[in-house]
Amino acid sequence: MTMTAAKEPDPAGFTTMDGRGLPMIGRAPAPLAAISGPSTEVRPPPPPREVRRGVIVFDVDGTLLDDLRLISAVAADVFFRAFHTPPEEGRVHYLATTGLPFEAQLAQLYPGAPSELRATTARIFHQRKVSEAYAHASPFPEVPRTLKRLSVAGWTMVVSTGSETEMADLLLEREGLRYWFEEVLGSAQGTKREHLAEYRRRFPNAPVFLVGDSRFDMEAAHSVPGVTAIGRATSLEGWILAPEDLKRWGAAWAGYSLEPLPEVLARLTSRARPSRRTQRPSLASPHSTPGPRRASSPKATPRRPRR
Repeated sequence: MTMTAAKEPDPAGFTTMDGRGLPMIGRAPAPLAAISGPSTEVRPPPPPREVRRGVIVFDVDGTLLDDLRLISAVAADVFFRAFHTPPEEGRVHYLATTGLPFEAQLAQLYPGAPSELRATTARIFHQRKVSEAYAHASPFPEVPRTLKRLSVAGWTMVVSTGSETEMADLLLEREGLRYWFEEVLGSAQGTKREHLAEYRRRFPNAPVFLVGDSRFDMEAAHSVPGVTAIGRATSLEGWILAPEDLKRWGAAWAGYSLEPLPEVLARLTSRARPSRRTQRPSLASPHSTPGPRRASSPKATPRRPRR
């Protein structure tokens, strides 16, 4: 991926580690980028409520949208221009830390870089992710029909994403998926752990599942009591995150497709729910313990001896 450096200097005046200016995106915003700014609307938190079956929290990038190849290519080019990391190495570094906010990825990968450089790099990455990756991203093939099946089965579905809420709303709406989700929490509402804690507050008595595609998704699920991790495995050129990896990090189930998700969730919830026989033994069961006889029962009345 190549990118021509703009003639105008970066307005923030930040430079790369060797003193060169960072490339800029064109002044004309892409259609998605034009509305990607964070919202200033403050809404009161909704009160807790009951749901019919349970709650499924979906990650977006790499879970609902098949966009990791596009996003990792953008990240690799950004790393190369800012830090001179070889593109393939930068791509693997991005994929290995995906699931974290991009700013946290930069702090982990380039702890010695000036904070101003990391901030500028993050801004450029977010702009390019919108104009170069999200503009061409699409859902995994099985996602629309899987969401429909889950809705028919009575599941409540919500979203947790590291992107801005408005951007996630737009992407899901564009792909015809927003209809299935009751709520979308994004970067302005906190981290994934904070999103999960909020969903647990909203749905206190429901089983909650997080469906994600990274180690950090699995760890976030395990950090919040009452949340079960489900993993989507990844297979890209030069990068594989297998189901076994996600299970090692705590996924109750993982696979390369979400097609079996309705059956998987039904199985997991049936294990956690005691059966009726366990709750109330049948009187006809040979293993049930008989209760005391009623005094009015004819069998409980002693016979008078014959004379």
